[in-house]
Amino acid sequence: MLTSVDADILRVLGDPLRLQIVTLLAREALCTTHLVEETGARQTNLSNHMKVLREAGVVETEPCGRWMYYRLKPEVMSALAAQFAQLAASAQETAESGRKRSC
Repeated sequence: MLTSVDADILRVLGDPLRLQIVTLLAREALCTTHLVEETGARQTNLSNHMKVLREAGVVETEPCGRWMYYRLKPEVMSALAAQFAQLAASAQETAESGRKRSC
């Protein structure tokens, strides 16, 4: 069952730009400059979105000289994926059994 934490993460990922950022970070750690180049977003807008992703626990930061790199936290995505896998399995079982509540 999805928890309120999972629901918060889904809300965070529901924004198209944040979803794009997460998709990019799944492939490699990137700094703000890279993310601005890849997304076309303004730096201030991107920084605000990164703050939301950090506070939700979706990404972590890694200082590298004068740059800050962002990395997707795979355990968060794995936990969310596991919850959806359970929902899918339950839905499949319900569909196969024809189970429904009577009126």
